[in-house]
Amino acid sequence: MVFGQTLSPLLDFVYPRPCAVCGTGVGERGRHLCWDCRSDVSLIQFPFCSWCGDPVQGQVDASYVCSWCRRRPPAFDRARSAAHYEGPVQHCVKAFKYRRATHLVKELGAVLAGCVDVHYADAVIDAVTYVPLHGRRHRERTFNQSCLLAQYVARRSGLTLSDAGLYRTRHTDTQALLNGAARRRNVEGAFAVKPTGWVSGRSLLLIDDIMTTGATVDAVADALKQAGAHRVWVATVGRGV
Repeated sequence: MVFGQTLSPLLDFVYPRPCAVCGTGVGERGRHLCWDCRSDVSLIQFPFCSWCGDPVQGQVDASYVCSWCRRRPPAFDRARSAAHYEGPVQHCVKAFKYRRATHLVKELGAVLAGCVDVHYADAVIDAVTYVPLHGRRHRERTFNQSCLLAQYVARRSGLTLSDAGLYRTRHTDTQALLNGAARRRNVEGAFAVKPTGWVSGRSLLLIDDIMTTGATVDAVADALKQAGAHRVWVATVGRGV
């Protein structure tokens, strides 16, 4: 163990690991983004919808609920995203999700954990859970990116990790290729909870990688609420448009 701890910094010095975004050397041990690319991460700040967390441009001096949430109230109780889905965040999520760059879970998980610390400091959280993959998609990808992020957040925050008995009832098309209305139709009724009774009365933190229209996390939250969940909080790495 001591030998490994000594060797790793030496290797980083002799063979600097490249930044996952721009390719320049990263001097810090265990990091995969250079300082310049980390500084390019656009964190989401107020103003945003107090329900779904959708950011808005302009001057807003008080808490508000967006027109979308007023027209169609989400099943989740609150949703927050760490950063805009652009630049280094978009690059890393795509590499993590589609090119099996699972080492980037440390970079993305750290940003996500910070979001949880800021926006859920007042929330009672009984367990951390995640959006499940269909078996077919899991076999293709070999891992669930949301599960890996949830593991990181749970470990970092000292919270319990649970799959909450969640599962996909059917295979669905990739949400990224669909518009807002099609996304909701695509995932409607696509999630369910095993009838163990474990979810009943619990407050859960639901983790996913990206939130755009919120259709996926809303559908999962609906399944959890139907199973008796008391609260469903949502946290994602990126927020798309």
